Amino acid sequence: MRKSFFASALTAGLIAGALDITAACIHASIKNGTAPMQVLKGVASGAFDPKTFPNPTLLAVCGLLIHFFIAISFTFFFFFLAKQIPALVKYPVPMGILYGVLVWGTMRFIILPYVSRLNPKPIVGKEAITNAIIAASIIVVCIGLPVVLLARKYLRTNT
Repeated sequence: MRKSFFASALTAGLIAGALDITAACIHASIKNGTAPMQVLKGVASGAFDPKTFPNPTLLAVCGLLIHFFIAISFTFFFFFLAKQIPALVKYPVPMGILYGVLVWGTMRFIILPYVSRLNPKPIVGKEAITNAIIAASIIVVCIGLPVVLLARKYLRTNT
């Protein structure tokens, strides 16, 4: 059955976003016992001053919405590119890894320092490098690979 571009990209974005936020919450919990609500409030603090929110649950919900907006945006971008250049999904695993690294790099070096309220620390030292590798790996596995594989599936059933 043929699915529309919009429905396919939205579904892929929701899947990737759910995988990514779940992995981020699990990592934060294992690393330093951070609860998922704190992770989501941290995401929201990139856009909003937490002091302006009287309700911490509302701040966490905003963080979740922001997270999914970003994941879905990156997904639509890749689906659009793949529709224009179908060769992008010919080798989905290497492309998924490459796209995941591109997403991580865009977030880390463009969105966080220039668009958000957050000021990321430089990646200097063993712990910072390890954290960067873990963060990039989460995005590769949870965003890059699923998005490319789902774009490939969409293109195969709709062309």
